[in-house]
Amino acid sequence: MTSVLWLRRDLRLHDHPALMAATEDGSVLPLVVVDPALDRAGGPRRDAYLGAVRALREATDGALVVRRGRPEQVVPAVAAEVGARRVHVSAEATPYGRRRDEQVRAALESADVAMVARGCPYAVGPGTLTTGSGTPYKVFTPFSRAWRDHGWPAPAPVPTDLHWHADVDSDPLPDVEPMHPVGEDAARAAWADFLDGPLETYGEDRDRPDLDGTSRMSMHLKHGTIHPRTLLHDLARHPAAQGDSAQRYVNELCWREFYADVLWQRPDSAWGDLRRELSSMPYADPATDEDAAGLLDAWRAGRTGYPMVDAGMRQLAREGWMHNRLRMVTASFLVKDLHIWWPHGARHFLDLLVDGDLASNNHGWQWAAGTGTDAAPYFRVFNPVEQGKRWDPQGDYVRRYVPELAHVAGKAVHEPWKVLDGYAHGYPEPVVDHAEERRQALRRYEETRRS
Repeated sequence: MTSVLWLRRDLRLHDHPALMAATEDGSVLPLVVVDPALDRAGGPRRDAYLGAVRALREATDGALVVRRGRPEQVVPAVAAEVGARRVHVSAEATPYGRRRDEQVRAALESADVAMVARGCPYAVGPGTLTTGSGTPYKVFTPFSRAWRDHGWPAPAPVPTDLHWHADVDSDPLPDVEPMHPVGEDAARAAWADFLDGPLETYGEDRDRPDLDGTSRMSMHLKHGTIHPRTLLHDLARHPAAQGDSAQRYVNELCWREFYADVLWQRPDSAWGDLRRELSSMPYADPATDEDAAGLLDAWRAGRTGYPMVDAGMRQLAREGWMHNRLRMVTASFLVKDLHIWWPHGARHFLDLLVDGDLASNNHGWQWAAGTGTDAAPYFRVFNPVEQGKRWDPQGDYVRRYVPELAHVAGKAVHEPWKVLDGYAHGYPEPVVDHAEERRQALRRYEETRRS
């Protein structure tokens, strides 16, 4: 018997519970549906996804079938085409994915075909962990303790009795050129390189954008070309497993799972403030305010006059990726210096990031905005100059992405207005005064909290 393996955020062969379940049925037809929603998203994330699909097609010896269209129409049609009685999937956690899967499940059931979910993109499935009183976790630290206590199974091997159902018609894949190496082989190679190198100093270097001190695994986790269980398994068996660097990395994986759990529990927080009591916070609206629109454009273009902010935004535009420290700095600047609501920035990030993940991206933005999971974060306003001096102490990161300041030596690059010729090469003056905007941000918060 043939079953269909409908692949979404699980574009790999290793550690794939849904693939193992499909193999138990007999031969497996791997299927990718290019959803019109993906075409609308566009950008580097789409190209990375399609590149990973292409790599997986090669890994399945060409058996992978690609069909374009609405999943609730395409999946039942493919199942009928090969006589499948079961469609296997990895469970989805996003609001859109859950709605889509219910539509597909209903369409399959009407044709007497079962949809079987096994595994998910996380070590611990969203919605699994609750407090002692049965309520969802709202704060990271107790969630992280429960997450570690819960644990996860060891990674599953590639099935040895795997037989692909071949020679099924497939739509052509768009000819795209991803910005970074993609696919399962690329993911596993990048992970091996990190374990052999930057992991040793990750605890000290992970906040330094001028150094190559992070794993860059976020894109691979986003598209499921590697599973977090694999990373956790390898970390636990690493010689430095109990060291600060390895444990900090585990903590970062946990943040990803925490945000997925928050989104599972509160789907409305995808594009609305998690802390509803702060949803009345006044913001400048770029749709109606010409000045706000100009500030938003300057932020997007990396032309704010604050070198650390501009370097981050230009890295995003050039590479489809931004160092996490800069994600926090640029987000804080948009919301608390320019007073523009966080979804404007979150959408821009999702448009350009190769690792754009709804839960991590949007709840990270709310953390920076002070309307998310952190207990009392609104008074945290990143000073872009001090952030630059601390985390880019010689100015190497800024000079890499802001060539107008290449002539400014050392940490003076973070304050070009103090250098006589700091603006000699066309770099803009600051669009706002940080100290004044910080005071205004705190006033707005206090007024909203008292209202």
